[in-house]
Amino acid sequence: MNEPSSVDYQIMWNRLIAVVEEQATTLVRTAFSTSVREAGDLSAGLFDRKGRMIAQAVTGTPGHVNAMAESVSHFIREIGLQRMYEEDVYITNDPWMGTGHLHDITMVSPVFRVGALIGFFACTAHVVDIGGRGFGPDAGEVYEEGLLIPIMKFMDRGEVSQVLIQFVRANTRAPDQVVGDMYSLAACNTAGERRLQTMLDEFDINGIDRLSNFIIETSRKATCAAIRKVPDGSYHYSMVVDGFEEPVTMRVRLDIDGEKLLADFAGTSGMSKFGVNCPEVYTRAYACYGLKCAIAASVPNNAGSLVPFHITAPEGSILAARRPAPVSTRHVMGHLVPDVVLGALHSALPNIVPAEGASALWNIQISARPTDLNSGWPSKEVLMFNSGGTGARPSVDGLSATAFPSGVSTMSVEATEHVGPITVWRKELRMGSGGAGKFRGGLGQIIEIEPRLGYDLYVNAMFDRVDYAARGRAGGGDGAAGKVELVDGTALKPKGRQLIKNGHRLRLSLPGGGGYGLPELRDSSAVQTDLESGFINENQAQSDYKYSKEQSS
Repeated sequence: MNEPSSVDYQIMWNRLIAVVEEQATTLVRTAFSTSVREAGDLSAGLFDRKGRMIAQAVTGTPGHVNAMAESVSHFIREIGLQRMYEEDVYITNDPWMGTGHLHDITMVSPVFRVGALIGFFACTAHVVDIGGRGFGPDAGEVYEEGLLIPIMKFMDRGEVSQVLIQFVRANTRAPDQVVGDMYSLAACNTAGERRLQTMLDEFDINGIDRLSNFIIETSRKATCAAIRKVPDGSYHYSMVVDGFEEPVTMRVRLDIDGEKLLADFAGTSGMSKFGVNCPEVYTRAYACYGLKCAIAASVPNNAGSLVPFHITAPEGSILAARRPAPVSTRHVMGHLVPDVVLGALHSALPNIVPAEGASALWNIQISARPTDLNSGWPSKEVLMFNSGGTGARPSVDGLSATAFPSGVSTMSVEATEHVGPITVWRKELRMGSGGAGKFRGGLGQIIEIEPRLGYDLYVNAMFDRVDYAARGRAGGGDGAAGKVELVDGTALKPKGRQLIKNGHRLRLSLPGGGGYGLPELRDSSAVQTDLESGFINENQAQSDYKYSKEQSS
């Protein structure tokens, strides 16, 4: 065919979104782990021959997507174009070349047409186990956190590496699930390639270089235009969060000059001795996401829309951890990064960004072990995702029990109980946990979990916002801090491996989001609705909002 027009390119661009969505859907439908199948802790995307991301599936998490956007170039360098063949599939879980910790496996598949390499499909998924200490923050080095798979061939010209499969099976607690997810990742890329080839047939073209250049340049220009609308200046923000052995200070300076934007995390605390450290690739992923949501939300996410955001953190800080630092629970710090950059952006764009939220997921990694070691009963690994409340926005209440910025879904109780010997006795919104304000912060949750008869539970706690709650904005109140305890009131540590013996019940009180605006400005009908819905109690209505029943009559 003749050179495609801009209209043709736009049509193909839209088709690519459908292609990568089917890619992601294939992974969801075939995955073995509940974190992928139920929660959508994954990413999928199409890349050009240079390793630039062209399109990403909406299904997936920003940390995976934006970190994976950098990883394909590592695969190109390590494998080498001259060693890439049709039906190849490449793999890694290297935290510094992938998505930040060992539990995320990234697979990359080259795409050939008429014998020539035209691009790559890539995808990432969180697996339930990768050996070592398990998914938790207790390790002192990355070597303790599990099996590190360097960039290598999972499939060489259609032949799966059985040596790699043997290593994975020998080093993981749930080998069937982990290996099954590896095959699902490979199938995911195959599904994407099949749909891409069909599209190229339809448009009678044999490559995507020109389409890629069109998409990336169009997105870059649109993002730069959006940045130019932000007032020039230097804006600062800091936030103290729990950390592990001591509180962590996160600082950012946001410099905006025309279409240039730099976010510099100088002044942020140094590395932890434990696994809450964050590789810089993951910090960049979430910093870009937070800024893009506020500045250029309508621009599709690809290499072009990411390149205008320049993100730096001091090497050796907790947001730019050096190898071999432990990084297993890097999401704890990483998910808090958007709160920091949005706090700085608030000075430049008031009435745009939300208040601080719970932000970091309250993941529960449970190792169920038989109370009687001679019973012969199997050990089980259970991973459950849960979310607190988001911060209120300038014109609407925060979202309750919603994962922002990660975007993952909560697994259903039924699906979680099916995986391992646990009973979830309680899972409900936490009354009064949203910060007071003209617009109320989102509510957290209360969750109670107990081992079933014959089992004890080891819980790898990785919870934040326990000592330092999400702060309100523009006069709004703080959200409620989180709590980790037994139902009898015995306090537990918010981070680290702990035993819940049979007959005891774990209670998690997830944090709420901060409020926005002065509470006395909240509409009385909204307060009444909160009361009727059980979001606040009468004491809060009176103390926070000066509300009385007479106002409702």
